[in-house]
Amino acid sequence: MPGRRGVTLLEDLPDDIMDKILIRLPSKDVGRCRTVSASWRSATSTPAFVLEHRRRQPSFPIVDGQGRPASLVVVRDANVHEQLWPFLPGSEHRLQNSLRGACDGFLIVSRGNQLYICNPVIRTCALLPEPQRQYNTIAGFYCHHSTGEYRVLWVSQSHDSSTSSLYVLTVGSDKPRHIRVRMPTVSSPSAEQKLLNKLRFSSDCSPPVHHRGSLHWRHCGTSGIMGGGGDIIVFDAEAESFRWMRGPTQPCHCRKLFDMEGTLALWGGSTTRSTSMDVWVMHDYDAEIWAFKYRIDLSTVEASRQLYSTSFVKKRIRSLDSTVRLLNDITVLNKCELLIMFNKKHVLRCDVDGKFLGVVNIGKSHYCMLLTQHRLQESIVPIPGHDMMQEKSRSLHSPQGMSEWS
Repeated sequence: MPGRRGVTLLEDLPDDIMDKILIRLPSKDVGRCRTVSASWRSATSTPAFVLEHRRRQPSFPIVDGQGRPASLVVVRDANVHEQLWPFLPGSEHRLQNSLRGACDGFLIVSRGNQLYICNPVIRTCALLPEPQRQYNTIAGFYCHHSTGEYRVLWVSQSHDSSTSSLYVLTVGSDKPRHIRVRMPTVSSPSAEQKLLNKLRFSSDCSPPVHHRGSLHWRHCGTSGIMGGGGDIIVFDAEAESFRWMRGPTQPCHCRKLFDMEGTLALWGGSTTRSTSMDVWVMHDYDAEIWAFKYRIDLSTVEASRQLYSTSFVKKRIRSLDSTVRLLNDITVLNKCELLIMFNKKHVLRCDVDGKFLGVVNIGKSHYCMLLTQHRLQESIVPIPGHDMMQEKSRSLHSPQGMSEWS
């Protein structure tokens, strides 16, 4: 109904119409709306709203600028980059923070000897309990489909590094639980230790790809080790068991798994020092059949003419490299564009046909950039089961706590 002056006010709109408007707002605008009206705060705080709002958000790759000028940056498109740090309480130096995992808008970050789970959008964080052993490696961070719980998979070594064990922590609980290694080809303690060592090494190289309720790692050893007949380790999150999966049969070097718009994908170079990469996608998951998608060949890119950055020493334009000598990694920016790391320190944009679109530059003092293979999907969902360290992070919040996220 219109107001006194014949103008329809937002407050006059039916609740279902307002819900449809609010659910389409960016996260920061939802935070601002919460400060305007008690009814809007209530409507945007329900579990159904925050989950549906997150579901609608795209995910963007996170790159690491090695602290010069920034550490971790979300790349949204060609010209829009957003620095994540600092959002841990007491973080004064960007290099103190290291990204260990990402899932549905939650990030696991290490600073010193402590681990935190964080939501950078609503600027909250909580300490993450670890197994009580000397060396702990996060092998995976995932959402458990049947329960909706967020879980952390750990490979934990003993104090003398002689044995490794497997643990699962449910976010919100205070103690990881030990789980038994279950895999058809693992029938002895020595085989179990080999698998856990492979898992730890593969996790350090690249985070797993979460697809169809399972985590997938591409290990760097010989295909068929331990009689598995495959080169991809798969962890079924529901059954909490492992199995092997076969990758593409075509020979290639430096294979890595990645997510391509919800599809399990793998890239590899034709040689150990290649300026081209082949991309395969999973065609039939159950039958483990891969399909060749395309080849990206950047050997024709003349970096001396097209790839530039701004020198932070003399404040002048300088060439990054004379040639693209080596492609190191790849991730998806959007349906039409890819980010490709080259020469171990730069990232360029290209389309799926390999056409050069530009270099990713995150600041005037840009020096080096790495692809983390982690992605951020904006979320206003609170961290499960935690009081959000409001006392320590007060400087990051407005006086109303979580009412603003700007």
